[in-house]
Amino acid sequence: MKIFDLQCGAGHRFEGWFASADEFAVQQSKGLVGCPSCGGHEVARVPSATRFNTGAARPADKPEAGQDPLAVAQKLYSRLLDEILTRSEDVGTAFPEEARRIYYQESPARMIRGQASDEEHDALVDEGISVARLPVPPAKRWN
Repeated sequence: MKIFDLQCGAGHRFEGWFASADEFAVQQSKGLVGCPSCGGHEVARVPSATRFNTGAARPADKPEAGQDPLAVAQKLYSRLLDEILTRSEDVGTAFPEEARRIYYQESPARMIRGQASDEEHDALVDEGISVARLPVPPAKRWN
């Protein structure tokens, strides 16, 4: 199994798993490789980090004896936020409207984030639109 780092014409990065490099080329030539964020088929391989198998490493986030569980949870939460914030588009206060456009397929499917009031959030949930509230620490600016 080959894992390639890919990027669409709109700049969205994602991974693709293929049986071989030849299989990737065949699927790409047939237009079968598409961006999961926008659906674009203009996809190219991009450089990826080299990986060396040097043996099994101890999990980095496994708490050691005497390690503060709260510190471990904060580190994991920070990593989760970083992942979400780098893979999603910030639509700001237009979040409720854009979430609806995506849900009703009036706008390209993609991960978005932004702000919504309690009432706007509840209205989205009532419509069956999946949204999640995620507290972002105010001290750190995310762009």
